[in-house]
Amino acid sequence: MTDSKTAIVIGAGFGGLALAIRLQAAGVNTTLLEKRDKPGGRAYVYHDQGFTFDAGPTVITDPTAIEELFAVAGKPIGDYVDLLPVSPFYQLCWEDGTRFDYVNDQASLDRQIHALNPSDVAGYQRFLEYSQAVFREGYLKLGAVPFLSFRDMVQAGPQLARLQAWRSVYSMVAKFIENEKLRQAFSFHSLLVGGNPFATSSIYTLIHALEREWGVWFPKGGTGALVQGMVKLFEDIGGRVELNADVSSIEVQAGRATGVRLVDGRHLQADSIASNADVMHTYAKLLGGHPRGVEEGKRLAGKRFSNSLFVIHFGLKRPQPQLQHHTVCFGPRYRELIQEIFKGDALAEDFSLYLHAPCVTDPSLAPEGCSSHYVLSPVPHLGNAPIDWAVEGPRYRDKIFDYLEKYYMPGLREDLVTSRIFTPDDFRTELNAHLGSAFSLEPILRQSAWFRPHNRDASLTNVYLVGAGTHPGAGVPGVIGSAKATAGLMLEDLHL
Repeated sequence: MTDSKTAIVIGAGFGGLALAIRLQAAGVNTTLLEKRDKPGGRAYVYHDQGFTFDAGPTVITDPTAIEELFAVAGKPIGDYVDLLPVSPFYQLCWEDGTRFDYVNDQASLDRQIHALNPSDVAGYQRFLEYSQAVFREGYLKLGAVPFLSFRDMVQAGPQLARLQAWRSVYSMVAKFIENEKLRQAFSFHSLLVGGNPFATSSIYTLIHALEREWGVWFPKGGTGALVQGMVKLFEDIGGRVELNADVSSIEVQAGRATGVRLVDGRHLQADSIASNADVMHTYAKLLGGHPRGVEEGKRLAGKRFSNSLFVIHFGLKRPQPQLQHHTVCFGPRYRELIQEIFKGDALAEDFSLYLHAPCVTDPSLAPEGCSSHYVLSPVPHLGNAPIDWAVEGPRYRDKIFDYLEKYYMPGLREDLVTSRIFTPDDFRTELNAHLGSAFSLEPILRQSAWFRPHNRDASLTNVYLVGAGTHPGAGVPGVIGSAKATAGLMLEDLHL
């Protein structure tokens, strides 16, 4: 009997976890190495004075992709995690008091659209049909297919051309919808994956259809409970997770990876190595001792990286019944602000915010009678705006608190029990994110599909990528799709 194949996956974010589960379920002895003291990557969890704070993704949109991971491992998802439906998906708010409940109910949407602009009811229907067509082509057909050769891109070309993929998300929405608030309501989604609505390919309008298809969900116990469920699943089928295991290099001999070296001096060997670390970190640092890493690191350094985020986690001693689970707070400017977030060399004076109030769905995330929250503001990455966040962070936090108190959460400061901030500096140091980018490479057309770093390296043929920096891109469905694409390649290469 032959020895079983082995794999190492670096980084226990959603992409790394999903890949490790698929490999272990297929019979590959898989070790998952995580630098930090807890799994989750961007979906890290903080506990503070009885409050639970999810650090990262809180919008779960394709439950079928998660269910598939458990099915592949032969386990029912219900034994590991309980996904709760969220409605409305988001409440969208403007400073003049306009509120739009983004629900999965056509009659309610039609009523709300009609109140803002009657002619946009028919326009929205046409936009939804377009979004559904993109969803079928871009997500269902291509979302988990690796683009390894330009030929793959050429084959997808006619469909992408028919769907006018060269147009931006905003321009495509504007083609169907006249009202500016509704244009914002149906174009902001690309910001959830690090895309500028005015530059990102209209393919990303598929997020709208994705939400209408399967709804928006939240794991009972928070996103961290989904991470824990995936870790338990991986371990139940024989996988091994090592925390505080900081990889310093991927070791290469004769054009193939042989294993990894850890900061603590240990060497671990494996037949295949996959990295869920930041793509720049993977090439410039982990493969920095090999010509391939140096060359690819230099190439990637010339690419456009997505924005960063400024996040405040805070706990209040009162519930906030006026809030929905997800609130998008649009500031006074849209196009101009987004331009400054993606291209600006300083922090804008105004902001648009995403406000998370998970106790609306799951009160267990705060002590009784209290509420836990986070608010995030998209900000420029450190390469565009070299802000001293040690100085600017507390000032910016206070400014955001003032704004929330004025428009959304009266008495916030009086009710504040605890708060912490996470800045672009933290993205860079904690997550090894190049320039503190929150979503890796910006998802513009010429950095998507074949143009994105590939799921398998072109010359080190047993080195693989998974996560936001490879195909198809950021967001929970994106990185879980990347794991499916990468696992397929790894299992084929291991002849399994």
